[in-house]
Amino acid sequence: MTLAAPRISDDRGARPLIESRPLRHPDSQDVEGMGRRAWWLVVLNALIPGSAQVLAGNRRLGRFGLGATLTGWLLVVVVGGLALFARQTLVWLATGPLSWFVLTLAQAILLGYAVLWLILTIDTLRLLRLVKLPVITRWAAPLASLLVLALVGSGAVYASNAVASGRGALTALFGNGGPSLPPSDGYYNILLLGADSGDGRDSMRFDSISVVSVNAESGAMTITGIPRELPHPPFSEGSPMHEVYPDGFQSHADRSCGWEAWMNQVRNAAEVCREDRGEGLYPDAAQQGSAPGIEATKDAAEGVLGIDIPYYVFVDMNGFADLIDALGGVDIDVAERLPKGGPPPGSGAHDVESWATGWIEPGPQHMNGDTAQWYARSRYTTSDYDRMKRQRELQEAILAQFTPQNVLSRFGDVMAAGTALASTDLPQDKLPEFFDLMMKAKEQPVTRIELTPENGIEEKAPDFDLIREKVTDALHPPKAEK
Repeated sequence: MTLAAPRISDDRGARPLIESRPLRHPDSQDVEGMGRRAWWLVVLNALIPGSAQVLAGNRRLGRFGLGATLTGWLLVVVVGGLALFARQTLVWLATGPLSWFVLTLAQAILLGYAVLWLILTIDTLRLLRLVKLPVITRWAAPLASLLVLALVGSGAVYASNAVASGRGALTALFGNGGPSLPPSDGYYNILLLGADSGDGRDSMRFDSISVVSVNAESGAMTITGIPRELPHPPFSEGSPMHEVYPDGFQSHADRSCGWEAWMNQVRNAAEVCREDRGEGLYPDAAQQGSAPGIEATKDAAEGVLGIDIPYYVFVDMNGFADLIDALGGVDIDVAERLPKGGPPPGSGAHDVESWATGWIEPGPQHMNGDTAQWYARSRYTTSDYDRMKRQRELQEAILAQFTPQNVLSRFGDVMAAGTALASTDLPQDKLPEFFDLMMKAKEQPVTRIELTPENGIEEKAPDFDLIREKVTDALHPPKAEK
């Protein structure tokens, strides 16, 4: 007499447990059923990590994984909600006083969840009972699981590295910022300096000098370009350099270390050519993330424009191309043909065709970093004033590329390029406010003021009262009479 196999039932005496709970108690003799079960577990592990263990494995591990997954989804929803409806709060968390803690916690969560998913995937593969599966499923199911794991794991590692890059960039750029100050007369004024430092900072002269004025309420932006060879700039009253040069900056002929009375050579007089490197003039500069030469140039810009300029951003042109490449290039409408490169030393600028390494052709162009760099630098076929205009165009084009989507998608490259490219004394606690203003500025046209002869500013003897009047009218235009 043959004995029938016992029917294992659940506590309600309903259908056999093997039939009612095939994921946890599969019939290992049913090869097709084992194959279907395997794919269910693979899909569950991919979509809802932890659910495979809750249904078919170690429930304690499954509950932990499922809880971590649901918590992760909640965090994504919260971050998405902040990005849509409270962007300034999100920026404050990422860049404000608590940013180091918040970014470190985010990095730990990302790496921790990647490790947990790895554990859950390995455990899911154990639950598949590979030897009981159809031949194709035996190889395809693990491959699919590992492929999903690789995609998710690489994404988590990339996000973690991006968070770490952002934290490092914030520390490097804003670790020694200046004092946090309110807007001056409704504006944040920032001195923007550009120079080549490849030959050593002692010989470096500021090649591009601008002041960016941002309306503290609307974000409206005005960029004032100051010619690098503007003669005899006055210094703001009460500044250390005003005590030395009460009648404006003067030249100093000295074979060892002399300078012309130009705006871009104020640094020589305040720092490079002094035995104390300018510490006697600006003793707190280094502590606040600046330098005596930069502070002296700030004071000169204040004297020229008649506005307070508490902050600066220095851009090293040698790393300029990297930032533009990191942002994916810039769009410029080129007005005239410009050469790349420069003549050999001592040969002069004649016969451009013989030394030009390439040309920037007229018309709309999407420029990479190298082309944009030469667009800003090229000077042998145009004037310094033309070059100033091109530099301002490039500043606006770069601003246009700083969209949240573009920065997030290229975050690591942008942060790495920005850290190598720039230095500043902007205080970190101002970043959320400045970010919000920058987003507002993108929606408005940029006002440009060029202190050039075609705008009534004499090249050799500029009228500084007229300059201040132009700046005041641009920043505070007279209200139309009703």
